[in-house]
Amino acid sequence: MNPTATILLLGSGELGKEFTISAKRLGCRVVACDSYQGAPAMQVADAAEIFSMLDGDRLREAVARHQPDFVVPEIEAIRTKVLAEIEAAGTIVVPSARAARMTMNRDAIRELAAGPLGLRTSRFRFAESLDEVKAGAEHTGFPCIIKPVMSSSGKGQSTVEDEAGLEQAWDYAVANMRGDRARVIVEEFIHFDYEITLLTIRTRDGVLFCPPIGHRQERGDYMESWQPAAMSAAALAEAQDMARKVVDDLGGHGIFGVEFFVAGDEVIFSELSPRPHDTGMVTLISQNLSEFDLHVRAILGLPIPEIALRHPAGASAVILASRASEDFAISGLAEALALGGAGREVDVRIFGKPTTRPYRRMAVALASGETTDEARRLAADAAARVTFDYRD
Repeated sequence: MNPTATILLLGSGELGKEFTISAKRLGCRVVACDSYQGAPAMQVADAAEIFSMLDGDRLREAVARHQPDFVVPEIEAIRTKVLAEIEAAGTIVVPSARAARMTMNRDAIRELAAGPLGLRTSRFRFAESLDEVKAGAEHTGFPCIIKPVMSSSGKGQSTVEDEAGLEQAWDYAVANMRGDRARVIVEEFIHFDYEITLLTIRTRDGVLFCPPIGHRQERGDYMESWQPAAMSAAALAEAQDMARKVVDDLGGHGIFGVEFFVAGDEVIFSELSPRPHDTGMVTLISQNLSEFDLHVRAILGLPIPEIALRHPAGASAVILASRASEDFAISGLAEALALGGAGREVDVRIFGKPTTRPYRRMAVALASGETTDEARRLAADAAARVTFDYRD
């Protein structure tokens, strides 16, 4: 079979796995790349490459070997200079090499949002030493947030209440950063009512939006999400306007996860990922087209006639490991799935990661409901029934 397109996927975690499944359904050939053998997307892809995405030479070699139509980043930690070379040579980088570079680190996208685009953001400063962290905290005031400019899923993030906590927060951020640059953002703590992810799809025919997704974090990492998030029409319109401005500036085609804090009708830009978002896993149960389906369609230039909710509400709840292990079994799947029925839908997605470690996301429970509260309770109940039996 001649594929509709060949995709080189950079990063092969759980988001990459679902993206690969969506791409395969539309006839694509997918080469999954990651730094370790057996990554989730590799289990459903046509081929695999194992190397660090920061290794520019290996990245060039993979492109030369597979001749992809599209290079699709799933993670931030990529040698973006090489992506620019690849794009200049004629291969499409999704959504663009510039977008990958601007969002690889929080500093570039924050400066773009707060500067040329004029979006409302929190007060912030960047720091590359403890002394600069202290100066940043003087600018933002306490409490403040300290996090690496490059990390994944909120790793390395701390809330600091006073000056005594700055050194520990700096050390924690540096220890959990990705890439090779010790730099953090010191950010004003926003007293928000709630936070949302607005999945924003830039297509050849214009910009589309999914209903807003609410989410809750612990340790800076997403724990549960729900859709739709309740917000005023004015706040939603403001979020959509801000999201449209930033994705149009970044260019290209694909899905963007745009995060906002919301306080009343005031909307504050937080972060952006030019790819499917972890909180968007709820769309696997809540929408007619998941965020992964939408990403593939936008990349390939296929129509997206409608984005519609399949249920009044949907929710996701993560399933975490509690310790490190290379030999484990997963139990409770039947008990979790048995919660479905009576008009309620329950599903569990096992990611297939080969090893566990404390707080590693290994699976997600999905549920529908008549209200977001009902869907959240059902997803949390299903997640609680899935456990790990460690054998070593």
